[in-house]
Amino acid sequence: MKKSILVTASFLLLIGLIISCSKTDLGLPSTPSNTGGNTQTNNPAAMTVVDPYASIKLTFGTNIDPLNLLNYANQVIPNYINKDNTGSNVITNAKASLGRVLFYDKNLSTTNTISCSSCHKQNFAFSDTSLISAGVEGGLTVRHSMRLINVRFANEAKFFWNERATSLEQQTTMPIQDHLEMGFSGVNGRGNMASLITKLSKINYYNELFKFVYGDTVVTEARMQESLAQFVRSIQSFDAKYDIGRAQVRNDNDPFPNFTATENIGKNLYMTPPVFNNNGIRIAGGLGCNGCHNAPEFDIDPNSRNNGVIGVIGSNDIELNDTRAPSLRDLLKTDGTINSRMMHNGVFNNLAAVLAHYNNIPANPRNNNLDGKLRPNNNTQQLNLTTDERDAVIAFMRTLSGTLVYSDKKWSSPFIN
Repeated sequence: MKKSILVTASFLLLIGLIISCSKTDLGLPSTPSNTGGNTQTNNPAAMTVVDPYASIKLTFGTNIDPLNLLNYANQVIPNYINKDNTGSNVITNAKASLGRVLFYDKNLSTTNTISCSSCHKQNFAFSDTSLISAGVEGGLTVRHSMRLINVRFANEAKFFWNERATSLEQQTTMPIQDHLEMGFSGVNGRGNMASLITKLSKINYYNELFKFVYGDTVVTEARMQESLAQFVRSIQSFDAKYDIGRAQVRNDNDPFPNFTATENIGKNLYMTPPVFNNNGIRIAGGLGCNGCHNAPEFDIDPNSRNNGVIGVIGSNDIELNDTRAPSLRDLLKTDGTINSRMMHNGVFNNLAAVLAHYNNIPANPRNNNLDGKLRPNNNTQQLNLTTDERDAVIAFMRTLSGTLVYSDKKWSSPFIN
């Protein structure tokens, strides 16, 4: 009897060991100890899937979807457009999307009140209707806000009115570090670029965006420049009446079939160089606008000197080195209203005033940098522009305006609040 009980007990012990070993081999949890602690498998939190884009969704809603980005990299560009200053910073959907966030984010100013878009508004062709734009703590910009249309499609690779930035990449973070504009100057107790980088590194959606775009969460000025430049270069306008006509002809000298007679006359006046007499007075030909603002991009000639507008906002001083200009595309809206005041000092608020300036450029003995094309035979030019010619050129200028750039979602603010 005792032997039978001993055998039975030994058998039960063996079965228990087999079951215990089987649980371990199969990866099953063993019986909890008396301490009451749960294993990792019993912890519901360990089963939660972390969304790597949670903060992006919370901040931007459907405006930015990392899994379905808007198209920046493969936009349609007309085959007659040949200029491109992209260089090695080729546009990608991911980096341009990050650039869009940076462009519209007021966190890039010391007071969280100013973004790049504060001075470059989409509904005004990325310019500002104000003569000068507001900065942080009552600061004001020194010059008028330049339009950001088709900056990619230009021979000129320098930026700002006085060309002080040698690339668009360099230009993008200079307003951020300007004491009057966005404030991270490092002067008078203000933070500097390192302060901004620390600030952005603590924002969850930037951690997610930089990880998505660059593979890690490290924020650097170079990465900000790269992404901002890609977004700005993506802003393009090729849906104007001019583009519809240009696609149907061999070159700009042919009559455009979709133009009115007045618009074609204005185009010819724009494209054709003037013929001057020895006194600098036009006696034949057109106005020669194309000599500085070359079609079909209508960008500024990089070798241009100043155009006779040398005034400084709020001062009697003169400035001779403001020789950069934006493309003439979308200078106006299709209804003829201006998107912003014109020239670096915003001195003109309509095209008639601009043409009046070029019609008879005022002589100024202090201006030793006037462009040679505006000094025929060493005289300041006199175009003898008629009213009909002026109206025709203005009619042509209106054909350079598109519509899509003012409303396309990919260039709008991504923030939902």
